[in-house]
Amino acid sequence: MNGQTNTTVRVRGLAKSFGDNHVLRNIDLTVSQGEVVVIMGPSGSGKTTFIRSLNFLELPDRGSVSVCGIEVSDAGAKPGRAERGRITEIRKKTAMVFQSFNLFGHMTALDNVVEGLVSVRGVKRALANVRGRELLAQVGLLEKAGEYPGRLSGGQKQRVAIARALAMDPEVILFDEPTSALDPELRGEVLKVMRDLAGKGMTMLVVTHETRFAQEVADRIVFMEGGHIVEDTTPAHFFGPQASERSVQFLGRIC
Repeated sequence: MNGQTNTTVRVRGLAKSFGDNHVLRNIDLTVSQGEVVVIMGPSGSGKTTFIRSLNFLELPDRGSVSVCGIEVSDAGAKPGRAERGRITEIRKKTAMVFQSFNLFGHMTALDNVVEGLVSVRGVKRALANVRGRELLAQVGLLEKAGEYPGRLSGGQKQRVAIARALAMDPEVILFDEPTSALDPELRGEVLKVMRDLAGKGMTMLVVTHETRFAQEVADRIVFMEGGHIVEDTTPAHFFGPQASERSVQFLGRIC
């Protein structure tokens, strides 16, 4: 573990249903500053819905989410004015990296990175571009600043997406299967950037099946099934000889 004790993310009693499908069932989770928490589980276990609920891309039916001390409780499908304000504040503290990149195809890599700084934060374009170039250099893509997404590989697109997330100076980054759309040879370049972020103390929640990344980088493994957290443990336990029968079965299917 990283030794940090400050709570950055706290979830209590989180529940979400789509019709009769109970996707999340009273989830509790606490994440400390600087922790890397990898979320694993079979398809349909609620992983993506859970991580999207942390910045309210999905609105949970019940429960509370607190990020950096900003809490929203029982907002439901139609949060009130006060809740909407707190949701906005939580979104300022978090960034999301999606499986499908979600870049603007008509914008260059640099413009994708700085768009939030300009349109949301009101930073002047010239200053935003300086920061954008710094971030593209950080993810190893400065030479691609003027390229459009259509001319980038999948791994390069995802690294641009990570640079875009970093541009907003988040305190927490949420990753939803960031390498699952990539060919195996391209995954390494994205995982390297994520390892670097972890090494710098970024608080990260990562939905992934990348077992080597989980073993080497994660502080904790959260295993979900049926809308529940059924294990919250260390990588050494989850991947080791004391692993539960269910986790061994799961790992046997994905490895």
